[in-house]
Amino acid sequence: MAPSSPCYTLLGADGRPYASATPGALGGYRKRKIYGHLNCPSALRAIAVGGYVANRVFFASEQAAVAAGYRPCAVCMPDAYRTWKATQ
Repeated sequence: MAPSSPCYTLLGADGRPYASATPGALGGYRKRKIYGHLNCPSALRAIAVGGYVANRVFFASEQAAVAAGYRPCAVCMPDAYRTWKATQ
């Protein structure tokens, strides 16, 4: 049986897309450089009304999102957001 080929596109720590065989653990919004959980209520509302999708990106880890210059979502990651905000 042949190994499965990558079918997900994630952003790496350098902010460049790469192919992955596993889906991203976190989602992000390219325009505002925000990352959060895939089930974030704020992101899901934006997707439901037809926004956000064209600028959605995915990350394998929180470290990759931070290294790519993204900040945590205040809605679904309030503790990480407060920590980030305190350093700004």
